[in-house]
Amino acid sequence: MAQGVSGAYLGTFFHTPVYGQMEYLKDALIEVDKDGVITRVALPADADYAQLVAGYRQAGTLTELPAGCVGLPGFVDIHVHSCQWPQSALALDEPLYLWLQEKTFPLESKFADLDFARTVYADLVDQLFARGATTVVYLGSAHLEATVELARICVDKGQRALVGKTVMDDPEANPSYYRDASAASAVADTETLIHEVEGMQHDCPQGVWPVITPRFIPSCTDEVLKGLGDLAARYDCYVQTHCNEGQWEHDTVLARFGKEDPYALQDFGLLRDHSIMAHGCFLTPEEGELFERLGVAVAHCPMSNPYFGSSVAPVRRLREQGVRMGLGTDISGGYSPNLYESIRQAVMSSRQLETGVNALVPEAERGGVPDSRISVVQAFWLATKGGGEALGLPVGDFEPGMAFDLQVIDTKRRWSDLTGFGVFDEPQDQLARILYLSNPENIRQVYAQGRLVCNKDA
Repeated sequence: MAQGVSGAYLGTFFHTPVYGQMEYLKDALIEVDKDGVITRVALPADADYAQLVAGYRQAGTLTELPAGCVGLPGFVDIHVHSCQWPQSALALDEPLYLWLQEKTFPLESKFADLDFARTVYADLVDQLFARGATTVVYLGSAHLEATVELARICVDKGQRALVGKTVMDDPEANPSYYRDASAASAVADTETLIHEVEGMQHDCPQGVWPVITPRFIPSCTDEVLKGLGDLAARYDCYVQTHCNEGQWEHDTVLARFGKEDPYALQDFGLLRDHSIMAHGCFLTPEEGELFERLGVAVAHCPMSNPYFGSSVAPVRRLREQGVRMGLGTDISGGYSPNLYESIRQAVMSSRQLETGVNALVPEAERGGVPDSRISVVQAFWLATKGGGEALGLPVGDFEPGMAFDLQVIDTKRRWSDLTGFGVFDEPQDQLARILYLSNPENIRQVYAQGRLVCNKDA
C-alpha cells in the first residue's frame, strides 16, 4: 500500500483521457489519497497488483464494485440555470419571449424567498448527483442571498460547483418585478458574491468558485457589462453568459453594437481565459480561432438548441480548432437534468448538421455541413474530461492527479438490463449501451472527491 493513500477501488472502468479515445480499465485498482485524489491506477499485468489488492483487503480500505457493475467518471455539467428547475419541461413548444415572460421570469423572481430557494436548490443538487453529475456550473437567480445559499448547499452536500448570480439590469429589457435595481448594485452584489463564495473554499475539499454572470448582452446595460468586466480582471474570476445562442440574440447584439457577441463581450473584458460561453451555435471559424487563442470555453447544450438556438452548434469544427468544450443540460431550456440525455442528443444533432434536415430539398442543397458528426465516445469526453478542461480543473477521468469522481453503473438492473446478453460485447459496445440505454436506476453510487455523495443501495 502506497504511503499517503487512504483507500482503493477495484473494478472495471471506462474513461476518455484523450478526445475520441476510450480506455477500458478491466479489473483495475484505483488508489486514492486522503484528499480524494487518484495516486495510481494498477492493472492485473503490474508486478505488484495482487499484493496491492491483498493489502487493501486486509486493511479494510478496499471498495470493490459489485458483479455486473462498472465505473464511469463523474459528469461535468457546465451550464445549469438552477432557479429554473421547477419549470423543467414546461413551455418548450412556445417562442422564447413567451417562455421567458410567462414562465421563466415569474419563477425566478420567487427566489427572493430564501426558504423556497433552499428547498429547490437542495433537491436540484440531489437530482444531479442521482444522475452522475459531480461538477456543475450554476447560474443562480438575480438574488444575491439565494445564490450564496446555493453555493453553501453545494459545499455541504459535496458537489464541486461554480456559482454565479445572474445579472440583468436593463429596465427596457427586463420586467419591473425582476431585475437588478441598477448597474452599480448589480456589480456590488457580484463582488459580494465573489467574497462570500471564496470564503467557503477552505471548508470545501471538492472546490467551489464564484462566477461573474451577465444573463446575456440583451439583458444588460453597457455600464453593467463594463463593471463586470472590470471585476473579472480584478479578481481573475470565471465568467459565464450566453453567446451566439439563437437568431434573435445574434441579431439584437449585431444591431446594437455593429458586431457579433464574441467581439462585443471581448470589448467589455468578458471574453477571456476562464470564460464559459453557452451555446455558440453561430460561431464563425474566425470566432473559433478567437476562442482558442483566448482560452474561452463553449458549453454545448444540445437539448436546448432545437428549442431556442435556431441551429446546431458546430462541435466538430470547434474541437478541430482546439476550442475547449464541455456539455451542459441547460435546465430548463434543456428539459432533463440527465447529462446522458445530452450525450445522446449531441450525437444526433451533429448528424443532422452534417446532412441537413429538409427531405423535400435535394440532398446537395439541404445546407448540411460535411464532416460534422461526432461519435458517442467524443460526446462522452465532452461530458467528462472535456468539461474538466473547459473549467481548467483536474476532473473527468481516472488518471493519477485527477479528483476521484465516480459513477457506479449496475448493468444488470431487472428493469434496465444493459448487458446485451453477451452479443456484441466488446468494450466499446458495452460503453455505448450504457451511454444510450441507462437511466438513473442504473447509477447506484456516486463519489465526488473520494466522498460517497449518493448511495441508492443504502
